[in-house]
Amino acid sequence: MKININVFVGRPAEKRTDTEETIYDFLDGINVGYDRADHEPTNTMEDCAAVGDVLGIRICKNLLLCNRQKSAFYLLLMPGDKEFRTKNLSAQIGSSRLSFADSDAMQQLISAQPGSASILGLLFDKDNKIRLLIDSDVLREEYFGCHPCKNTSSLKIKTSDLTGTVIPALGHEPSIVTL
Repeated sequence: MKININVFVGRPAEKRTDTEETIYDFLDGINVGYDRADHEPTNTMEDCAAVGDVLGIRICKNLLLCNRQKSAFYLLLMPGDKEFRTKNLSAQIGSSRLSFADSDAMQQLISAQPGSASILGLLFDKDNKIRLLIDSDVLREEYFGCHPCKNTSSLKIKTSDLTGTVIPALGHEPSIVTL
């Protein structure tokens, strides 16, 4: 499917959702530059790949996971074209029976709906209920791509800014995993 994509530098001139505005305020407040692509909703990784092609990056999968009891939550960042197997991750983090968090948990914890999960949603996890997991391949890229918790925009951020500025400002120490 061909989607219409427009690329800009920085935040949009027009008002967005409160969640998006908070994210843009956060990024601007910590002086992290970013390119932004506005587009139709990206409901598949193929759609995200098309956006990534325009931005010159690989958009990451940002998956909010939980254990069976829904007492432990994990945000996993991994390359969009990499296959995810819970068994491989479970062994590395010592948590079995992982599944995708439901839409209520996503909204409460990271202010996003399914298809819009983002590391930037950790801005809303004030109680640090979520453990951040990053696949090592993500860190090998020069740029990182994610949504601002809304899948009608995508952001291109330097990976060095992600690890050196964004993650410390979010207050979530990452665990590096290999999938």
